[in-house]
Amino acid sequence: MADDKEMHAPVMDRNDTVTGHIISTTIGGKNGEPKQTVSYMAERVVGTGSFGIVFQAKCIETGETVAIKKVLQDRRYKNRELQLMRTMDHPNVVSLKHCFFSTTSQNELFLNLVMEYVPETMFRVLKHFSDMNQKMPLIYVKLYTYQIFRGLAYMHSVAGVCHRDLKPQNVLVDPLTHQVKICDFGSAKVLVRGEANISYICSRFYRAPELIFGATEYTTSIDIWSAGCVLAELLLGQPLFPGENAVGQLVEIIKVLGTPTREEIRCMNPNYTDFRFPQIKAHPWHKVFQKRMPPEAIDLTSRLLQYSPNLRCTALEACAHPFFDELREPNARLPNGRPLPHLFNFKQELAGASPDLINKLIPDHVKRQMGLQFFASYEGMT
Repeated sequence: MADDKEMHAPVMDRNDTVTGHIISTTIGGKNGEPKQTVSYMAERVVGTGSFGIVFQAKCIETGETVAIKKVLQDRRYKNRELQLMRTMDHPNVVSLKHCFFSTTSQNELFLNLVMEYVPETMFRVLKHFSDMNQKMPLIYVKLYTYQIFRGLAYMHSVAGVCHRDLKPQNVLVDPLTHQVKICDFGSAKVLVRGEANISYICSRFYRAPELIFGATEYTTSIDIWSAGCVLAELLLGQPLFPGENAVGQLVEIIKVLGTPTREEIRCMNPNYTDFRFPQIKAHPWHKVFQKRMPPEAIDLTSRLLQYSPNLRCTALEACAHPFFDELREPNARLPNGRPLPHLFNFKQELAGASPDLINKLIPDHVKRQMGLQFFASYEGMT
């Protein structure tokens, strides 16, 4: 993260309410750079939670609209979300512009994360279609989930970050370009093999079964399960596994996937032995969805929603799935005729991918546009 995004001395909020107040901070001033004052006028609250609040604000100096996440900071610890956001730079991950501390009159310390502003969430887009009693058009389902997987491929393989709370509320959508960005890294963590993690993580409807079984040595495949739940929800127009509590969540999963075998339970959590559930047969995927559902959509969902974490496909493999072939067509367009957002400007996430996988991910027309430099740069990666 560049120096100008470093934070400096805490600033005092003009007042402790949000809308209408102004926060000023200083950026720059390192390595002989001039210091600059940046002021933000808070305009409206766009999200609240146990963490604090997110509000839309305008930079008074530039007129730019930003989102500021304001979280109470424990003075004893570094903020993990800030540390992770500083390491990430990808078109499908919300970007951190800079950050600063502020204090209230009660001497509480707050960390303010200044991020790019994206006006919609996938949750609200879904609600828009359900309010009109419509299913989301398939082109949008493809476009949104493809970009989620592309963001996850970068997070998992390049940044080494597991999101741990992927859900429609944490996916931002630009309603004009239909670019998608994963946001809210408040639960995210770099998972280290052999190191225990808390299992009570991730919002219930999107929680992988190994977490419900109390696994502490899980992998980034918990995000793949969550993304599978999001895909199914976009296709169905409602959550696939709407459990009312942890046990109810498992029951909802079993009603579709059937009772897990002993081997599947071992793959999820080898320490879990007291599993006693009625033997229920799996419900065929084609019966979960309506008759006209494309077989590729059903196939991809079934590859994501597997009990055994190691059998779920990776994010990059999901991107290459035939379900997304329409996006790779040379004349693919948005329903209004405008071009799709950039989908093939891969960066480091292709490092280590097989030539066969890279070949599937980059359409021929894009290879031709990129010419020989494509082969030179990607040969070097593999």
